[in-house]
Amino acid sequence: NEAEQGKKQSKVNDKRKEFLQFVKFLAFSLSAGFIQIITFELLYTWTEWLTWWPSYLISVILSVIWNFTFNRKFTFKSASNVPLAMAIVTLYYCAYIPASVFGGEALEGIGWNGTLVTLLMMVINFITEFFWDKYIVFNDKLLNKIFKKKASVDNIAEKKLLEYSGEIQEEEVDNE
Repeated sequence: NEAEQGKKQSKVNDKRKEFLQFVKFLAFSLSAGFIQIITFELLYTWTEWLTWWPSYLISVILSVIWNFTFNRKFTFKSASNVPLAMAIVTLYYCAYIPASVFGGEALEGIGWNGTLVTLLMMVINFITEFFWDKYIVFNDKLLNKIFKKKASVDNIAEKKLLEYSGEIQEEEVDNE
């Protein structure tokens, strides 16, 4: 009975942790959104120097830098392999930014308000980036599994290369 109670308490604690993680992500995303919308409005509406897409692109890049920095440190508490995490976030944005720039430009082109389009893109970014960060970027279990397989493949390839170069005997490769 104590074991069951411990499991139930553990599940409750896990749900609380996940909820708190979501709330932190939401808070940092809102702060990043504030940076994005202020930058966008300064460039697009108030100064009228740039059209929609460059204003949006500059503002989203500033927002991404802010959001990544704080979510890595406080929400997902991941200090392991920051360059790898940044590279994986960059992959997400390599898909998201062109889609949002072309989609947003098309919506603005048919008469939608530029600020409304930017807000729509921010909501889409919030939802999709949360899942990307949670389940891929800051998922150490998944990344360790991927890199363990890669290390294993690299190790086998290195041994075969050494075998062919005559530096180790074939039996040594087969025994490991």
